[in-house]
Amino acid sequence: MLPLAEQQHYGTIVIVGGGCYGSYYLRQLGRAARAGALAAERVLIVDRDARCRVAAEIGASAPFEVSLVREEWTPFFDFYLGAAASRLSDEALAPDAIVPSPLMPHLMYEWLARRARARWPARAIESRPLDAPSGIPWQRRGDDGTQYVSFAEWICPVNCIEPALCPATRGERSWSMPPAVLAATDEARQKGRNLAGPVIFHCQHRVYGVGMFDTRDVVAGDVLVQRVAEGGAVEVLVGTVSHCHGALSVLAVGA
Repeated sequence: MLPLAEQQHYGTIVIVGGGCYGSYYLRQLGRAARAGALAAERVLIVDRDARCRVAAEIGASAPFEVSLVREEWTPFFDFYLGAAASRLSDEALAPDAIVPSPLMPHLMYEWLARRARARWPARAIESRPLDAPSGIPWQRRGDDGTQYVSFAEWICPVNCIEPALCPATRGERSWSMPPAVLAATDEARQKGRNLAGPVIFHCQHRVYGVGMFDTRDVVAGDVLVQRVAEGGAVEVLVGTVSHCHGALSVLAVGA
């Protein structure tokens, strides 16, 4: 057991998806809690399929409350993140966190876009493509304009925690996506683009092979969008990233 001072404390942990990834993350969080590395009030697994893999495992004993939320991701995050925004200043609460799925769409960006449309119904709100940033070797643009980026030009091990020594190259991991996104923002500005931010949701390994980012970071991103757009038309770069991989989108708010 770890000393309590080293234990990570959470209120709600949200796992996106109840398939093979979600099932793995739930098991690992349980192992971390039983080892004293983590304490959580509850874990929510969000999946529209009532027969997803987690549904068959939900009855297993866990050291925290576990619930399967049978809902589409969009309405779930509208409610969950909206509620989190209303209590952002309550520092007495244990932090919530989100465990993303490697295969999910750019859900946090989509929530920011919906919040902007609700906040400014008379202003044009749209997604715009980002020119390919320099220095990132692998890039693809999705049909919705999302720029998918990666420092890996190889197949990464399943559930890699992105350690300091890369298990694929067996050398030092000299790259990290958050600084690269900052550089991409500066690069776009130097080319004359009115690009604010960036808003970065950095999924980092926390315990036992589970990566997550804090819910309050998503809410803070919404606060940033509101602040920079109050002065007029602006674009905001939004990235959900790990050290090695990422999804980048540009939220454009009209005048």
